[in-house]
Amino acid sequence: MNNFVFYSPTEFVFGRGTEKQTGALLQKYGAKKVMIVYGGGSVVRSGLLNRIEQALKEAHIAYCLLGGVQPNPIDAKVYEGISLCRQEEVDMLLAVGGGSVIDTAKAIAAGALYDGDFWGFFAGKVQVEQALKVAVVLTIPAAGSEGSGNAVITKVDGLRKLGVRSPEHLRPVFAVMNPELTFTLPPYQTASGVADMMAHIMERYFTNTEEVEISDRLCEGTLLAIVKEAKRVMADPENYDARANLMWCGTVAHNGTCGVGRVEDWSSHALEHEISAIYDVTHGAGLAVVFPAWMTWMAEHHPHKIAQFANRVWGVAESEDLKAMAFEGIARLKAFFTSIGLPVTFRELGIAQPDVDRLIESLRQNKGERLGEYVSLTMDDCREIYHLAF
Repeated sequence: MNNFVFYSPTEFVFGRGTEKQTGALLQKYGAKKVMIVYGGGSVVRSGLLNRIEQALKEAHIAYCLLGGVQPNPIDAKVYEGISLCRQEEVDMLLAVGGGSVIDTAKAIAAGALYDGDFWGFFAGKVQVEQALKVAVVLTIPAAGSEGSGNAVITKVDGLRKLGVRSPEHLRPVFAVMNPELTFTLPPYQTASGVADMMAHIMERYFTNTEEVEISDRLCEGTLLAIVKEAKRVMADPENYDARANLMWCGTVAHNGTCGVGRVEDWSSHALEHEISAIYDVTHGAGLAVVFPAWMTWMAEHHPHKIAQFANRVWGVAESEDLKAMAFEGIARLKAFFTSIGLPVTFRELGIAQPDVDRLIESLRQNKGERLGEYVSLTMDDCREIYHLAF
């Protein structure tokens, strides 16, 4: 196990009706003027936005609204939010939604206190040194952004989808998590969230760092819980206990707990970011296509951890033939994704003829000539992985 520092100051307020505490929590963290950031019409139609506004009024906290955040969030909304933030003299952002809304709020929080272009944070040109506080009312368990210091934004000019990591400044101060708010999620959105949280764990699980039994078991146990609860949720969308377990799995998957003391990979996310940036597909669904392809390539080149994953998560019998174990584990992963309605090929994702040359060109521009840590991939290797997803 490697040396590590784990910093996770977020207060999680979990359970039925917890959104009613939002006003008191904002008071606790010193909010004077809040920007509520949200996405489409679901938070309006469900009455959640109205309840949040009422909670702020009762707490005598002034607020303004920024709606219209889209899936695969874009830079234009961030610039709009930064301008409104400064105009309204906002001192805290409240994201009401899922990962796209939270990531947009984080980008605004960093950009509002920065004299330059916020995109510099995502392009890796400058580091986040200060940010407004961000808080969350979570409605979609998937991205884990409610507990992480990460954010991903797409720059429309050039379709560059890049991330920033700043746990010291961008972890939310609190996250309200009521599983009841997820009852009405469409099945495909629920399933895509399942793939996203599983991918967050697998990016950390596939490592060459030795003697990491505790985090291996945390990863494996959380993956097993996700698989079990996903099946229950798909069969009974209003099963509170299943929704609650799945919601907390999404947080554990990406708050850093599963990755401490080990080198993480993140090549599958980079490969998928090009797909969702160019073709505007759901990120989790894209990961359901990319990750099995990545694992198939790895089974041929570095099967050890893939075989362990097959045995401990999918119950594949131990064998001296690590490749055979790995391939059987991949088959079971794909079968699970298919069973909950997810695609596992480009065609099933709705991309009949992906432009691999364009994907590779964009990947090279954003990530350079090498990618990943489990195996350091060349662009030719990445091309092969994309083709394995056909």
